[in-house]
Amino acid sequence: MKALKILKAQDITTAELALPEPGDGEVRLRVTYAGICGSDLNYYFKGANGPFELREPFTPGHELSGVVDLDPSGKLAAGTPVTVAPATFGTPLRGIEQEKHLWPGGSYLGSAANFPHRQGGMAEYLIVSDYMVRVVPDGMGLVTAALAEPLAVALRAHTVVGGVAGQRVLVSGSGPIGLLVAAAAVVRGAESVTCLDMLAEPLERAKALGATATIQLGIDEVPEEAFDIVFECSGAPSAVTTALKAVRRQGTVCQVGTLPNAEVPVNLASLEIKETRYVGTFRFNDEIDDAIVLLAEHPEIAGVITHVLPAEQAAEAFAVARDSSKSGKVVVSLWTAAPGD
Repeated sequence: MKALKILKAQDITTAELALPEPGDGEVRLRVTYAGICGSDLNYYFKGANGPFELREPFTPGHELSGVVDLDPSGKLAAGTPVTVAPATFGTPLRGIEQEKHLWPGGSYLGSAANFPHRQGGMAEYLIVSDYMVRVVPDGMGLVTAALAEPLAVALRAHTVVGGVAGQRVLVSGSGPIGLLVAAAAVVRGAESVTCLDMLAEPLERAKALGATATIQLGIDEVPEEAFDIVFECSGAPSAVTTALKAVRRQGTVCQVGTLPNAEVPVNLASLEIKETRYVGTFRFNDEIDDAIVLLAEHPEIAGVITHVLPAEQAAEAFAVARDSSKSGKVVVSLWTAAPGD
């Protein structure tokens, strides 16, 4: 079978591998589509994602869709359309017994956090544990189904803040995750959804997904104390200061974007004065099931996808995905994708 392999920074190739065989409790999938995530971009352009450096040829990808190829248990018929919850889970800890995504010792598809690395899904075929498989509803295209994982990340942010219905929401950073946070807030009944970014093009995409208003940094003023909830999705330290100023007194700032693993200057003075709640969010727990339902009920959310490029153009796909002036979510079409998927 074919699989994309990152050999080092900005060096990606197609490898020929043996077809894997599923064991007990496993399912073999024929992967059709894989979205490019921020961590995938880091592995490709930097050869590392944060402290996790590539130490062997690496297949990226954890935003997946495809069909069942072989389920030894017989529970899932060949050809069943599916998406994947890409986490395995570690050891429960006191206080987070129900939050399995936070348990230490787990792993994630397409991650170099462990060695040997947890290879990802940008390949013709993939073996996953049966509990990772999610059947997608009739009528949902497999391109749309590849959004289930990143939408689940967005919905986890909603969970952490206690919901968005009736709230004045600001989304800081209008890349793919920011757009999904915003689009989900629109359909979940936020009073208003304002999107902020440095570039005009991502803000145009936000408007197309239903954003009430947009703010372009450097051109528009960011109103102070105007929002009940601010989702900081850019991961830029300076944006944290802006978010803390923009949130109302006793409002909530949710850190969705990954901040640098370093000491960074952030003005926290207003956090105390306004009794602001500043919370983080990480991946997701069970929100992928809600994400699948939301995508089925609101297919317009798939408008976040701007490009679908074939695996043969993987380097171009990564370059396009890196440039938010050109793209929202970029999806790679694997060799097994067929017309109509």
